[in-house]
Amino acid sequence: MLRGRKFERLDIGIKKDKIENLGDFSKENADLVVDATGKYISPGFIDLTNHSDTHWTLFSQPKQESLLAQGITTILGGNCGASLAPLVKASDIEGIHKWADSTQINTNWKSVGEFFEELSRHPIGVNFAMLVGHGTLRRGVLGDEARNVTSKEIEELKFILKNSLDEGAFGLSTSLAAAHAKFATNSELKELFKLVGKYDGITKHHLKDEGRNILPAIAEIVGLGRDTGASIQISHFKILGKSSWGFLSEAINLIESARQEGTKITLDFFPYTKTGSLLYMLLPSWIIEGGRARILGALKDPKMRREALDYLKSLTLHYDKIVVASTFKDATSVGKTIKELASSSGLDPEEIIAELLEINELQVSIFNEVVSENHLHNLIAKEYALISSDGVGYDLKAKMPFDLPHPRSFGAFPRALQIFAKESDDTTFEEILHKFTEVPATLLGLRDRGKIEKGFFADLAVLDLDKIKNIPNYTALNKEVEGVEWVFVNGKAAVKNGVMSGELCGRIIKRV
Repeated sequence: MLRGRKFERLDIGIKKDKIENLGDFSKENADLVVDATGKYISPGFIDLTNHSDTHWTLFSQPKQESLLAQGITTILGGNCGASLAPLVKASDIEGIHKWADSTQINTNWKSVGEFFEELSRHPIGVNFAMLVGHGTLRRGVLGDEARNVTSKEIEELKFILKNSLDEGAFGLSTSLAAAHAKFATNSELKELFKLVGKYDGITKHHLKDEGRNILPAIAEIVGLGRDTGASIQISHFKILGKSSWGFLSEAINLIESARQEGTKITLDFFPYTKTGSLLYMLLPSWIIEGGRARILGALKDPKMRREALDYLKSLTLHYDKIVVASTFKDATSVGKTIKELASSSGLDPEEIIAELLEINELQVSIFNEVVSENHLHNLIAKEYALISSDGVGYDLKAKMPFDLPHPRSFGAFPRALQIFAKESDDTTFEEILHKFTEVPATLLGLRDRGKIEKGFFADLAVLDLDKIKNIPNYTALNKEVEGVEWVFVNGKAAVKNGVMSGELCGRIIKRV
């Protein structure tokens, strides 16, 4: 079993939902005995960048088996500027329309506390903690208006955020490239960050730019952390596109210099070279900034459409590497590359993108090969770089809400073990498991999870590290994970000998 950063040979005694004791229990009796001889026991993995809430599967597919199957026992939601609470008015839930059909969702909550009350009535497979989305806060105060806030409105944002933190949220997330957030000023962000800092919470960030302008995007977040004292976590860190890959060393220098100066900054990343993203994010910023209505309007306007297509052409995108993963209406394009669709239709690839967006009302997701494999191996060696799935939890036998989920939703953590510790010497099993467990628990301030210690909650994963692997498949549902044999959530077996038990053992975790 893993204790801290080393393996020890010990038995684990569980009583109800806690670890009762550690030692030699070979002469003891128990209701359930798991023989882990030759295996390794780790605390359950903590997924800091997860989207089961905003993709609605926390409610629609509550077993969250794709996460349990890879050893995840706790997820953090409310990422990338969007959360399911607080909602000033019911229509604020429309902010998740990019990932879920919000017209089919009824809400009976407004505050974070009321959301937790409702969620507690729905058994879930994993433990759930949450952040407050900055975009959700802004939508609550401004509605659909994308503009600067007044000083009075900043106070309203702070009031709602304070209540949310009091009710158990762990902090604030941002996505400063989103239509609403683009208008956020430094003074607005500083006020919110300071408030989170007073609660010893965390601020978590989808960078404003992950490509050509990644350095100023990092500098902006670093500056906010330095000025406010707030803890900073960069979500799904990556540098997009070959033309930008050379910025890695400068990006690392920015982060490490800030850490040396005392700024609390960490990052997480997923161990794949293909991203899962929304197709419309390839469009020029002057279109995206106006929000959904402006984007669709621009695609219908001949002049604006031409300008947008010319912009896409200037990017010299590799259309043979961009795979359509999901669509809202036209399923015939799913699993095909933009190049294949263009060849079969006789249209330019840029026209195909515009057509797909129009037909599907912008709800098109893609897989795009834009991340450097070398970057992944460089990052894992950094003490402040953690692993996350950036994925969504699904029930393995359920019909998917869209067509091709990214394989990270099924195997991010086993794949990290496989490529960083088993197939290479980037790190050791002990070190990477420490990053999966105790480090994120400490980051969030979880005092009784993330370690195998007496009195801690019995969130555990039994692993066969010789077998551990996940081979990503982007053209079919990827459910094959090997090496995760047992998973316990709050003392109950959710996975038994690699098979789902059907137990819904998860709990809501609130910041205390």
